[in-house]
Amino acid sequence: MDVMMSCRKYIAPLVFCAQVASSFFDTALQMVVKERCANPDRDTEQKAITNFNMTFNMVFKFMPIVPAIILAKVGDRGYRKVPIVVPLVGYFLSRGLLLLDIVLEWPLQVLYAVPVIHGLCGGFASYWAGVMALVSVSSGEEERSVRIIRTELVYGIAGFIGSLASGHLFNLYTVDIKQGAILSSFSVLLYFLCLLYAAFFLQVDFQSLERDRRHEKVVIIKNQESRDKINIALLFVSGILYDIAVAGGMEMLAAYVLKDPLNWGATEVGYGNAAGSLLFITSFIAVKMFTRCSVRDESMVMIGMVSFAAGIYFMAFVTTTPMYFLARSITLFALIPMPTIRSLLSKQVKGTSYGITFVMLQLSFKLASLVTTPIYTVIYQKTLDTFPGFVFILSSIFTVLSMIPISIVGCRSARHDGYETIQGN
Repeated sequence: MDVMMSCRKYIAPLVFCAQVASSFFDTALQMVVKERCANPDRDTEQKAITNFNMTFNMVFKFMPIVPAIILAKVGDRGYRKVPIVVPLVGYFLSRGLLLLDIVLEWPLQVLYAVPVIHGLCGGFASYWAGVMALVSVSSGEEERSVRIIRTELVYGIAGFIGSLASGHLFNLYTVDIKQGAILSSFSVLLYFLCLLYAAFFLQVDFQSLERDRRHEKVVIIKNQESRDKINIALLFVSGILYDIAVAGGMEMLAAYVLKDPLNWGATEVGYGNAAGSLLFITSFIAVKMFTRCSVRDESMVMIGMVSFAAGIYFMAFVTTTPMYFLARSITLFALIPMPTIRSLLSKQVKGTSYGITFVMLQLSFKLASLVTTPIYTVIYQKTLDTFPGFVFILSSIFTVLSMIPISIVGCRSARHDGYETIQGN
């Protein structure tokens, strides 16, 4: 095959396979935690689950900070595969630990080592920033939003398929094979295949990297430099607030569906995760449609935020499984904001800074959530007996707040539409 062909043509199989593996792991972990925390007292069980999830998620978010920055800098020096390959090593090893925990029946606390191993190798922050950097350097500014959301679409379809199958695979076991071992084994195997693919078959378009370096000298008229910095700051603020809303709401939702009145099992958990992955497809279709109608990126972000704010607000009052899926259906466009914000950021920085910019965005999400995750957990535990859905209303409020910075970016960009950018040789 021609090594100079576009890298985005080759990144899709990796993204697909890795997300199927991740879906298997998520369902397996969720059900293992539920089984180990089982208690006749439902409130005690919920507190045990949320306490474990809080500690797990905080370690998960804190550990990758330094490794991800180092890997991003290596990637921006031209070694674009490194920020992808190294995290996949962490994925493979940490997912293998869950399998050992299931087979050997180790204490639940052993699983706190999963985010430690995962984070020391850069974690999702490095992996996804590396993928986004590869996609960005191989696409022009005009088509970048669609290219990025197309990668997210592959991610979503894989998550949908993996989540649908995960609940059924978790329930497969025999006298000799413990429940969840088969599902976890498939996750480990798929990550191993992803690691081999990324290390030996993933191809980087070096021509696009050289073109990107050649076009970095841009002469921008009147105030452009300061305007870019302000826009970057506003985009970071908007992304952080929206991530707090989404991550906080989804973390609590993982525990909420396991309690009465929903009281889901492995199959329902898989279907619920699949419903979340389906949003990647609907969001992709929406971006394609809005792009053809010449809708601005900032407007698309706002549409996605409104969709999530309405859906998560309705989730606060969900008491049955059909109501859950109805609430999910309202969030059809909820996955538009993040890839579009990444696209907007990529248009404000140099090509050789894509990696560090994207990884700093991911890490800013993690730092913010180190504060908000325990707050969400405490609020959820305090309102278990009165109104457990209150945390979802809180997520809706954060989403509304995240609309303010992006609307300012839209106004600033519209005001400067008359200016012309001069490309240098």
